[in-house]
Amino acid sequence: MGNRWVVLAVLFSIRTTMAVQFQSVATVAPLLKTDLSFSLGDIGLLIGLYSVPGIALALLSGIIGQRFGDKNTVLAGLALMIVGGLIMAFSPSWGGQISGRVVAGIGGVLISVLMMKMVADYFSGKEISTAMAIFVSSWPIGIGIALLALPPIGVVYGASVVHLVVAALIAVGASLLLASSYSSPSVSTARSSGRPGLQAAMALVSAGLIWGLFNIGFAMIFSFGPSMLVERGWSITAAGSAMSVALWLTALATPFGGILGDRTGRPDAVMLSSFLAIAALLIFASRTEAVMPGIIGLGILCGLVVGPIMSLPTLVLQPATRAIGMGVFASVSYVGLVLGPALGGKYATWAGGAGAAFDFGAAALLICPLVLWVFYRFQREVNIPVSAT
Repeated sequence: MGNRWVVLAVLFSIRTTMAVQFQSVATVAPLLKTDLSFSLGDIGLLIGLYSVPGIALALLSGIIGQRFGDKNTVLAGLALMIVGGLIMAFSPSWGGQISGRVVAGIGGVLISVLMMKMVADYFSGKEISTAMAIFVSSWPIGIGIALLALPPIGVVYGASVVHLVVAALIAVGASLLLASSYSSPSVSTARSSGRPGLQAAMALVSAGLIWGLFNIGFAMIFSFGPSMLVERGWSITAAGSAMSVALWLTALATPFGGILGDRTGRPDAVMLSSFLAIAALLIFASRTEAVMPGIIGLGILCGLVVGPIMSLPTLVLQPATRAIGMGVFASVSYVGLVLGPALGGKYATWAGGAGAAFDFGAAALLICPLVLWVFYRFQREVNIPVSAT
């Protein structure tokens, strides 16, 4: 499997299935409320639990991958994701749902950090922004697939079958990787034991905060958007289809965001303007019946900002510090992924409607410009040789 674009395609497919599993709880949230008597706060906690293991394991994932091999570690992570999905399918109790979600999340964090490193290993150089943008676009595509395909399955067959279908998709991804002849390229032999310096580490923490805060706002759209529309009288299928529009637009816009940042030489301007516009649209969408213009705008803007954000770690990392550095970035961002849906769900429950979660997401986006300023302050103190990228 020497073609790196084929490698990217396989990793893209696997990450797509991870996004489908992440979104599976939100897409059947109305069913969980009626069939299992879960509150919006319970659902938000269940969504966030998928990312809990990342706080502890993201930093270790690169080390684990070096010890057991990237491919073997990713396959083990996929196996855990399948087991977690099966637990949720066959244990509808609250304890079973929590256990399955955490097990699946452990698998998810193992593959997430390792696959980012694998993409960087294959595309270190001038094509890294394009490759990362394509790789990251798998997430909105996976969520879009979940929003379109899972609600009808849930309505007809129930939430348990939804988890079984997702587990089967993950198994397909595992089969693709297992059948491949993937091997780490020579660049990955740089020892992951190299640690970023203090200034680089602080810059990575700042970048992780930006990614985490952005994902809080992004998660509010697709975690609570379907429930908001159902509260307004939409069917669960129609609500999922409407919200999926934003996902497909995000996926399409993501590569163009990276190109826009590179061509203008001002990725900071792309990020700043997008953060403010997304926050404004979140507030607008939660207060109007004409939701489609807001959904369309959110989809495009969320896509444009992804590439510039994901390029931030590469500004302070060299090959020798890549594994641990990506782990630092992911660890911090996972905190946002964990706390965001849970806090958003609690706030929506307190406020009396799912639309309030959009306001919570807008507040998170408005913090990003300040953290971005902090990142560039630390980044200016880090000297990265041109050959390192």
